[in-house]
Amino acid sequence: MISTTIFPGRYVQGYDTMKRLGEEMARFGKKGLLICDPYVLEKIIPSYLPAIQKAVQVETVRFGGECSEEEIHRLAQLMRDTGCDLVTGVGGGKTLDTAKAVAYQMKVPVVVVPTIASTDAPCSALSVIYKPDGTFDHYLILPQNPNVVLVDTHVVVQAPARFLVAGMGDALATWFEAESARTKYAQNMTGDYGSMAAFALAELCYETLLEYGVAAKEACAVHAVTPAVEHVIEANTLLSGIGFESGGLAAAHAIHNGLTVLEQTHSYYHGEKVAFGTLTSLFLTDKPISLVDEVFLFCEAVGLPTTFADLGMEGVSDEDLMRVAATACAEGETIYNEPISVSPESVVAAMKAADAYGRMRQGE
Repeated sequence: MISTTIFPGRYVQGYDTMKRLGEEMARFGKKGLLICDPYVLEKIIPSYLPAIQKAVQVETVRFGGECSEEEIHRLAQLMRDTGCDLVTGVGGGKTLDTAKAVAYQMKVPVVVVPTIASTDAPCSALSVIYKPDGTFDHYLILPQNPNVVLVDTHVVVQAPARFLVAGMGDALATWFEAESARTKYAQNMTGDYGSMAAFALAELCYETLLEYGVAAKEACAVHAVTPAVEHVIEANTLLSGIGFESGGLAAAHAIHNGLTVLEQTHSYYHGEKVAFGTLTSLFLTDKPISLVDEVFLFCEAVGLPTTFADLGMEGVSDEDLMRVAATACAEGETIYNEPISVSPESVVAAMKAADAYGRMRQGE
């Protein structure tokens, strides 16, 4: 049996780390294409650009809005025209995925700078490619993780706390899914078995959320960087990133994928839907009620969804729930990494049980 663990080449996190961006870029090239989403370009980059330019030349460009083949080709051509030899993405998930894809196409290093901590995607060797109209196209599996992931926690806490909470929802699934994959001897995202390091980091991710999640949310709400905020941002970004990619995925993310077929869930963030997928997985896999209560209590404390109504699904029909479950149980889905027999019917039952338990706890 072969295990494989993959990591970003360098992970830098802290208050005002944006001041180090030029130094980090200069490790890999002389001139960088700096891809920024519109908000970053107007509100964040101007104050840091002089320091960046002291260390490395940059060509700054506004991200077009979609991580599409057309946008990737546009930016790759701009790299050729301007003589850039590395790529840096600053912004949200689609900006970072585009930067990773451009770097892959041009065979150059990439630095990613997430400005929110709402998912564990920044550290991954993956880009999600969309069509220009915003509909999903395909996954681009990359040959390596980013060379550098740089997280400025002062920037991250300027965003609404809901983003950080959504990141906790995504990270909440990490240990449960990795543990299922470990028990099943299932493949991780590399196609091999997970390592002790990956499983240990996944467990640390869960423990960190329970210990610091509430305090981090409250501090973020007042734009304060505290040790709790630092711990949770690291859990959301690095611990969960390594945990999901090198530990493995299972039911929670498959159920998230199923929930996306319902239009009423589209206004909710990835991590919010993953959190409900995790709650569903607890009933699906017959976890002890003490553990079920622990996870529900955490979700309630930080404001993650615990019922259908919390995801805009109040009064959802059995037919729609079966559509969700059928998608979650599609051939090749990660739900089959659970160490139990799974069917659409059992997923619907688990979703209903999670919703009923959540409503009971809310006093309904």
